[in-house]
Amino acid sequence: MSKKIVKKVYSKFKNYFKSEPLLVFAPGRINLIGEHTDYNDGYAFPAAINKGIAVAIAKSHASVSKVGALDKDELYEFDINEVKPLENGGWRNYVLGVIGEMQNLGIILNNFNMVFSGNIPGGAGMSSSAALENSVAFALNELFDLKLSKKQMILISQKAEHNYAGVNCGIMDQYTSMFGEKKSALLLDCRSITSEAFKVDFKNYKLVLINTNVKHDLSESAYNDRRAVCEKVSEMLKVTALRDVSEDDLSKIKDELSEADYQKALYVIQENHRVLEFIEAAKNSDVKTMGQLLYASHKGLSKQYKVSCEELDFLVDFARSTKGVVGARMMGGGFGGCTINLVREDVVDHFKKSVSKAFKKEFKNNCSIYMVKLSQGTRLVSI
Repeated sequence: MSKKIVKKVYSKFKNYFKSEPLLVFAPGRINLIGEHTDYNDGYAFPAAINKGIAVAIAKSHASVSKVGALDKDELYEFDINEVKPLENGGWRNYVLGVIGEMQNLGIILNNFNMVFSGNIPGGAGMSSSAALENSVAFALNELFDLKLSKKQMILISQKAEHNYAGVNCGIMDQYTSMFGEKKSALLLDCRSITSEAFKVDFKNYKLVLINTNVKHDLSESAYNDRRAVCEKVSEMLKVTALRDVSEDDLSKIKDELSEADYQKALYVIQENHRVLEFIEAAKNSDVKTMGQLLYASHKGLSKQYKVSCEELDFLVDFARSTKGVVGARMMGGGFGGCTINLVREDVVDHFKKSVSKAFKKEFKNNCSIYMVKLSQGTRLVSI
């Protein structure tokens, strides 16, 4: 957790609203492996990280609620009884979505003041949206003593993303941000919405995230399109989700599918298996096998599921050619954002410098590099 952003929201809140707030921190997340498996009832292996969103919140006796996005220097006032999605609402729709979905459950909310700030890079595939949703849900739950369980809160956050942000996401991002454990990743079963925490020892390797700083416009429509393909194939095979399908099952209807749709479904089936193989490697601290599985995952995402882009592929190819990097892949929905790299600690500095230089030369833009640690989930914090 960044103490700096907690202090920032606390002092800004006190200065602006002249009252003592509750403080909540919701982390972003990385996903070690298991991309686009969550909405197929599959497995993923995500972890909360030490970057996130801090919220300061308190009750208000005013006739409107006020929410300040400190990083954008924007303040939004609204009537809590007239909540609906805004056109081009941006961050406001995540906040309003949580409120609206709570109200849909019959929960009565009163006015409040809130400010938030974060240090999750936007568009980097580290789930800043889920962190914002969870921070709002957790803060409102504490402030108004709603007695919601963490599971209820993440389902509210997910529906906010579906109905207010227009992204038909799975549950992985919200779950990980809420339930993350220190130094651990979660084997998440996206069907039962349960997880098992595994301590992950990367030995003398570090996790390095490289942000392309690009987000191609295709992302949301392409995401929804791929989800539709997965649902269509499941329906053809008369199963609930692709989690229930083997490669043999899929081959039986290959002739009824376009090659593109066949490869997308095949990717999901294979990625599910890779997650379970990764867990076994993690249990044995077998960093080499973990790395090979990362490369295989990227190949599937790029060539089969087709959610990569030129910049991501360049970074993974560069990692593969660098001594001391055992694995890399794109992370998140795709079409931009980050790669996650498993780099031996004695070559981290060299890798960071050389990849930055090569990326700048190739694309005439800078990439950004972050080091992250596996961290704890959404919680109350104090100064």
